Amino acid sequence: MTRCYGFLAASLVTVGLFGATALAGDGRAAQDKPPTNNNAAMGSYLFRTYCASCHGTSAQGDGPMANSLRRRPSNLTEIAKRNKGSYPTDLVYRIIDGRQNLGSHGGPDMPVWGDAFMRTSEGADEASVRYRIEALVAYLATVQALNAQ
Repeated sequence: MTRCYGFLAASLVTVGLFGATALAGDGRAAQDKPPTNNNAAMGSYLFRTYCASCHGTSAQGDGPMANSLRRRPSNLTEIAKRNKGSYPTDLVYRIIDGRQNLGSHGGPDMPVWGDAFMRTSEGADEASVRYRIEALVAYLATVQALNAQ
């Protein structure tokens, strides 16, 4: 499935696909390296790399690009709250993946991450795409507690 995200969203996807760049303490660019052997840590890394520009580092929909989008990004800390206190793991997976036709995908500004992860510079296969999405889903489950009442 091919979608047109518009110039802004396409630029974000392109930046995300090639990794996040942070400044080292001495002002040089330092590549943000993904953690290994820890699903939640990998999910946090992936979230910062691919999602935080829109959803914000706190996952509350307040990223630096949020006001530039046609539809404001969701507050991802309230997923369980919006689902009667239950975190819908399978639904969150399908929304992030985006390759199945779901009305709740997030609108035209949200990239189809299943397709985007498949086209990464590392030459991803279906298993690595599944791992990345599962890591994001696991991470988002951990931020639900930030908004618990």
